Amino acid sequence: QVQLVESGGGLVQAGGSLRLSCAASGRTFSSYAMGWFRQAPGKEREFVGAINRSGDSTYYADSVTGRFTISRDNAKNTVYLQMNSLKPEDTAIYYCAAKVAWSVDYDIWGQGTQVTVSS
Repeated sequence: QVQLVESGGGLVQAGGSLRLSCAASGRTFSSYAMGWFRQAPGKEREFVGAINRSGDSTYYADSVTGRFTISRDNAKNTVYLQMNSLKPEDTAIYYCAAKVAWSVDYDIWGQGTQVTVSS
């Protein structure tokens, strides 16, 4: 199965931008739909967005629509989360996850990367 490692998190001021990467191991990356999730301290995990296997369809939570963009490069086994116009409420640990076509849940997860947005 695919293994996922997130990177690119850090500290950024409100209104700034950050790009997260999720690097996948294995030879079947293109067979997985990919999702991004986040979890703030004391909060439940929240869906951020998703991209299909071919990369031609994306879906976003209302809270990030218009600000965040998901893309993938199957040749590099990598999915990206471009975050623009960041707000303090975007502060969270961000996780990428993979879902095979026959699964109803995302069942493969990365370790997460911290994003902190200061006011």
